[in-house]
Amino acid sequence: MNMLVVFTDLDGTLLDHETYAWQDAEEALDRCRRLQVPVVLVSSKTRAEMEALRIELGLFWPLVSENGGGIFFPEACPMAPPTEANPCEGGHVMPLGLPYERLVRILRSLREETGWALRGFSDMGLEEICRRTGLPPEKARLASRREYDEPFVWEDGNRIDVPELVQEAEKRGARVTRGGRFFHLFGSCDKGEAVLRLATWFQKEYPVLWTAGLGDSLNDVPMLRHVDRPILVRSAQSFGDRIKAVPGLRVTEERGPAGWNRAVLNLLEEYSNGGMS
Repeated sequence: MNMLVVFTDLDGTLLDHETYAWQDAEEALDRCRRLQVPVVLVSSKTRAEMEALRIELGLFWPLVSENGGGIFFPEACPMAPPTEANPCEGGHVMPLGLPYERLVRILRSLREETGWALRGFSDMGLEEICRRTGLPPEKARLASRREYDEPFVWEDGNRIDVPELVQEAEKRGARVTRGGRFFHLFGSCDKGEAVLRLATWFQKEYPVLWTAGLGDSLNDVPMLRHVDRPILVRSAQSFGDRIKAVPGLRVTEERGPAGWNRAVLNLLEEYSNGGMS
């Protein structure tokens, strides 16, 4: 038995960066459903946000929340969760990252000891989260239910020193990456590790496994490095030398869900014709 699995980022990839709409990807999503090709959501978003979207999209497979901080296996998933996953409301969860409370303490330590103007979700009220994300209040509430990742902004844009920020976070046992809107503080986990764990899980039932990954930001690079078909959905971001570490990378012509749609349709055509190896 063989299987193609599509791992995908959300904001700026499957979802439009500004409107969060996914309808431009509907054709490819529908074909994935008809061919029973798993689409696994992999995002910096919270489990609460992603569960609502997973249901809206009609998907039944696991999801990777908060930059690889946790893997959630919904009750509707066609395959049994791994034995190491813990029961939780609505399914099972496999924690991979640091608890959110510890990340909040680390961010406060960074701010107090360096003097940097760092402002995290934990410092923001609902109105500010709405303003910074463009989300309506009901979705902003879901975004605030953090478990393994603290999004933050550096308010003094003229003083951003990303390498020093990364170094200071590492001294405190955490990591930093940059997404489409925010920096993210998280533990020793990333999207790549979560994708590798899920690939191993899928291979127990589908020994011949082909994996594809789609993303648009620096925090997607670890995921793109660990799939057979890495695809960068075009965006305004500059990646520099980081992107050279992804062999075989394809780049879409279009941005957001329209680029995602065309790339996945091409993948499915290749898969249906037996062209993957």
